[in-house]
Amino acid sequence: MSALTGDLIEARLKELAQHTSEPGRMTRLYLSPEHRAAMDLVASWMRAAGMDVHVDAAANVVGRYEGAPPDAQTLLIGSHIDTVRNAGIYDGNLGVVTGIAVVEELHRAGRRLPFAIEVIAFGDEEGVRFATTLSGSRAVAGRFVESCLDERDAGGQSRRDLLAGFGCGVTQTPQAARDPSRVLGYVEVHIEQGPVLEARSLPLGIVTAINGCSRGEVRLKGMAGHAGTLPMDMRHDALAAAAEMILAVEARGRAETGLVATVGVLNMPSGAINVVPGEVRFTLDVRSADDAGRHRAVEDIRRDLARIAAHRGVSCDIEISYDAPAAPCDGALMDLLSRAVDIQGLEAFRLPSGAGHDAMSFRGLWPIAMLFVRCRGGVSHNPAEYASPEDMGLGARALFDFVHLLGART
Repeated sequence: MSALTGDLIEARLKELAQHTSEPGRMTRLYLSPEHRAAMDLVASWMRAAGMDVHVDAAANVVGRYEGAPPDAQTLLIGSHIDTVRNAGIYDGNLGVVTGIAVVEELHRAGRRLPFAIEVIAFGDEEGVRFATTLSGSRAVAGRFVESCLDERDAGGQSRRDLLAGFGCGVTQTPQAARDPSRVLGYVEVHIEQGPVLEARSLPLGIVTAINGCSRGEVRLKGMAGHAGTLPMDMRHDALAAAAEMILAVEARGRAETGLVATVGVLNMPSGAINVVPGEVRFTLDVRSADDAGRHRAVEDIRRDLARIAAHRGVSCDIEISYDAPAAPCDGALMDLLSRAVDIQGLEAFRLPSGAGHDAMSFRGLWPIAMLFVRCRGGVSHNPAEYASPEDMGLGARALFDFVHLLGART
C-alpha cells in the first residue's frame, strides 16, 4: 500500500494520539513523558522510511534522507508534535506524518532527489508550558533565545533541566542551526484551522503568508463602589468602559479586509456581585498579513480606547508585549505547490494563514511555503478537530508531487 494514502496517515495520527497525559483527552506538552514517547514513535517511522535520525539540542526529532549528489542542499519539511490541552489530533502532527510518508514513498521506489530532505518534528510550537514559544524551530533557524532556558513551568521545572533530562545538551543549541546557504527551503503541511476552504468546497489551499501579530494587555482603573448606593451618573465603572472598548476593538477588526482583532481574556481582579468594578484587564490580539496595516490598526485602537476611557472617567494603560512580523511565503514555491495541487485535479486556491506556525521562525532566512488541508467546520485546538482521510491523502500526494517538481527545477 502506498504511504501516501489518507487511511495510513489517519492510522498513524491515531497511534500518535495514544501518547497523552490525560486519558480520553489529547494533551501532550513539550518535554513531558508523553512528548518523549511521541518522539520515539516518530523516530521509528523515520528510520523505517529510510532516514538517519537524531534528536537535536532543542528536542526536535530530525530525520534525514540524503540527496543524489553528496553536496546537495536540503529541503526542510516539518511541523510540531506538541499540543494544547484537550486538543485535536491533527494540528501539527499531520505535517510531520505527511512529511514522513513522502520520504517513505521515495525510499520504497529507491529514488533520490537532487537535494536532501530533512523531516523535522518540532516540540514547542504551541507555547503552553513555557512563556517563550517556537524554541525548536528557532533553534533550527539560529534564533534560539538562550534566556528561555531559565523559564519555569507552572510546577517550577525549568526548561534547562527538562532538556537535560531528555539527553539534550543545552550548550549545543547553536549546533542545531542550519546554514542558510545549504537550505533549499522549508515546506509545511497543516490543517487550515479555519473555515475558508470548507466554505469554498476545496480540500487544499496554498498559503500566501502567515499573518503578523500584535498582542498585549489593556489595564483599566476606575473607582470601585457599592452597587446599591452609588448613583449611575457618578460611577467610574471599569467594566462598562471595557465593554465599550471591546466592541470598538471588534469594529476595527471588521473595518478592514484581512485584518482580525480579538479580545480573548477578560479579568476583574476584585469583582463581586454587589460592587461597581474598579479594575479590569483584557487582552488584545491584532493580526494581518500586512504589517503596516496591522500597526495602523493598533494605533487606531489605542486612540479609540483612550477616547472611551476619557469619556467614562477611567484610566487606560495599553502594553503591547508581543509584535511578530508577517512571514510571506515564497512566490516560486507557491507556484510549485499550485502546480502540485493542479495535478490532483483541484483548484489551486491561495489564502493567508491567520494562525502562527513554525514556518514563521524562518522568515528572511530561506524560502518558506505551506499547504493547508481542509478541516471540518474550521475547528481546531478542540477534540472536534477533524480532517478526512481523503483530504489528507490529497495533501500527501500534492506534497509528493511538489518535491518532484522542485527536483526538476533544481
